[in-house]
Amino acid sequence: MLTLPNLITVARVLLIPVVAFLLLDHDYKLAFAVFVAAALGDWLDGFLARRLNQMSQLGAVLDPIADKMTMMIVAILLAAQEMLPIWLAVVIVMRDAIIVAGAVAYRFVVGHIEMAPTRLSKANTFLEFGVLALVMARAGRLIETGAWLIPLFVLLFASVLVSGAHYVWVWRRKALDNAPPR
Repeated sequence: MLTLPNLITVARVLLIPVVAFLLLDHDYKLAFAVFVAAALGDWLDGFLARRLNQMSQLGAVLDPIADKMTMMIVAILLAAQEMLPIWLAVVIVMRDAIIVAGAVAYRFVVGHIEMAPTRLSKANTFLEFGVLALVMARAGRLIETGAWLIPLFVLLFASVLVSGAHYVWVWRRKALDNAPPR
């Protein structure tokens, strides 16, 4: 359980309140740096788990929790500070809430659940990290986004909807295929 990938994932979980505090304190440069470190940690823990053959049940559960909690909290705080459109924060939070509720329902109705993110979900996570990081970098005056941030919001909105619908479709199919006989 105390593998390097799991320790990185635990560190990512511990960074969530740090990023939240920094955003609430309006320290966007440091929030951006911590958020990017968490995003790189997300990539690194998965890479090391595969490379070192240290994939574990703990990592399979904790990794998506770290991702979802980070995205939800950052999206909510950025929207509350009027840096992210509320409609975008709502779909980000709703997608993750639906996925978590679906996983819990699957566990109770069908049984054991093997968390396996799809390529579409991974692409959406990458895009979410990227757009939220850009918003923080802009707020910290690290970059000027100009007019191209709005099209990225629309792209992320579409990605969240499509990947969320894909999750519902895939896990509905799995539930029907694996449901206990009546």
